Amino acid sequence: MMNTLGRVFRVTSFGESHGLGIGCVVDGCPPGISVHLPDLQKEINRRMATSVQHTPRQEADRVEVLSGVFEGKTTGAPIVCFIENRDVDSSSYDEFRYTPRPSHADYPRYVKYQGYADHRGGGRFSGRITAGFVAAGYFARMIIKNRQDIQISSSIVEIGGSPPEQMDCTSLHGDSIGGIIECRTHNLPVGLGEPVFDTVEGELAKALFAIPGIKGIEFGAGFALARMKGSQANDQFCKQGEKVATVTNHSGGILGGMTSGMELIFRVALKPTPSISLPQGSVDLRTGEEKSITIQGRHDPCIVFRALPVVEAVTAIVLADLRLRM
Repeated sequence: MMNTLGRVFRVTSFGESHGLGIGCVVDGCPPGISVHLPDLQKEINRRMATSVQHTPRQEADRVEVLSGVFEGKTTGAPIVCFIENRDVDSSSYDEFRYTPRPSHADYPRYVKYQGYADHRGGGRFSGRITAGFVAAGYFARMIIKNRQDIQISSSIVEIGGSPPEQMDCTSLHGDSIGGIIECRTHNLPVGLGEPVFDTVEGELAKALFAIPGIKGIEFGAGFALARMKGSQANDQFCKQGEKVATVTNHSGGILGGMTSGMELIFRVALKPTPSISLPQGSVDLRTGEEKSITIQGRHDPCIVFRALPVVEAVTAIVLADLRLRM
């Protein structure tokens, strides 16, 4: 497995869903960055299950910073964040050790790792590991905020094809739904990105696809650009005070793989949670026989709400790495 992201600001993710814990190791964080650990905990809390819309698994998710921070400042040493797994119930996963769940990583994981990978709760492929992404993202945000007051925000565009305020998971009756998240970044410098193979879009897409459930991404007007004429799609330049800007932002703040100084805008599509409590077809990998399975246990009917801070965190990690390369 490749578990490390970044070239200068490097994040290594570790842990499995039902193991002792999860977390991250951050290398390359400059010394002297001001951090407030209660704010780190607040970011972790944003992705926790808090209502009927989320998984019944209730983890405390108390993050421990084991090294790299002293007296409210980063030291330049590796930052190690650890979150203990406490609310673990693996009993419902015995059935699926040799019977892959549809649209999960179970089957390719079983083949690639010859059956040795931890299957409980999805193991290394569980969305639970993203708590470590959020922890690393906090330190990344402090770097880019310190350098240029770069601000990242996200919102839900739709859930199950409808506005988020109309979503009601209690009516799903064991099924699940996906959605679309939009992320915006303000105050970026011009020229962030490393063409041709380390473009802003390329680096973000690679990192964002590490978030379980993300199946698509578009920047700016995205696929709608294919239906426009050049006269409609082009972002014409103008002056805004002393700054060169564009009248429109169909390119989403990226030109030639580099930031243009405009707002960086992208949207990601998240598929419906594959763990549903309806009968589905699978194959027993020991006997080769087809069988019907029903997934029990504690699962999110919709992961979109909890994915918001994860998308922001991964965006911050990529931008911090690109900023430190300049």
